[in-house]
Amino acid sequence: MEVAGLADQGVKEVTLLGQNVNAYLGAMGDTAEKADFALLLEYVAEIPGIERIRYTTSHPNEFTPRLIEAYAKIPKLVSHLHLPVQHGSDRILMAMKRGYTAMEYKSTIRKLRAIRPDMAMSSDFIVGFPGETEEDFQKMMKLIHDVRFDNSFSFIFSPRPGTPAANLHDDTPHEVKLRRLQELQAVINTNIKEISEERVGTVQRLLVEGVSKRDGSELMGRTYCNRVVNFPGNERLIGQMVDVKITEAKAYTLRGEVLVKD
Repeated sequence: MEVAGLADQGVKEVTLLGQNVNAYLGAMGDTAEKADFALLLEYVAEIPGIERIRYTTSHPNEFTPRLIEAYAKIPKLVSHLHLPVQHGSDRILMAMKRGYTAMEYKSTIRKLRAIRPDMAMSSDFIVGFPGETEEDFQKMMKLIHDVRFDNSFSFIFSPRPGTPAANLHDDTPHEVKLRRLQELQAVINTNIKEISEERVGTVQRLLVEGVSKRDGSELMGRTYCNRVVNFPGNERLIGQMVDVKITEAKAYTLRGEVLVKD
């Protein structure tokens, strides 16, 4: 297995990639049985040397009960999930042919946070889909408020030639779409700031990834919840797992200090 080879080289964290990675079904040897994504995660977690597992990108329709339960069974699975919802209005979700409702999406998040209360959520949002009304937009804002996303990739809808949405009537002025996008991003940025401030004083387990991009005399690492932390430290820590106490919240990153064990 490729992951085992990486672990032999000293890799401690892996990210499983796919356009719809949680729809994975793989053959199990010479049998007719198939391994689903939850079972794949279990196999990866058993590989010696692997300490953290991430994956992206997943689809809400493929978020099975077994995958939710994996968060209770696999401590190495990080407490961060990028789960694209695209919108919060059922009418728009239906027009997008997403195959789920806003309530179903929120139900998945509730189940995950019942297992991992500190689960950090990020998502994708499309503003200004053809026919989007102010009411539709406010439903999306309610979803953002209810879930409390702390990161997002958000865009104004742009038609792609050859897709069904490209032929939909769109009479919403661009300035309205831009105002909605700015409002959405402002709320997400507020969430990022508040959630970062809540982590000040906590101890976070980091994988030290390298020298800080902000200050070449410092190091940077990433928490289980996918937040970058900059801190002073010796370069021999690069590639290691360390405990860091968070001392300050910046706009999109955290600052901390390494806890030295006696």
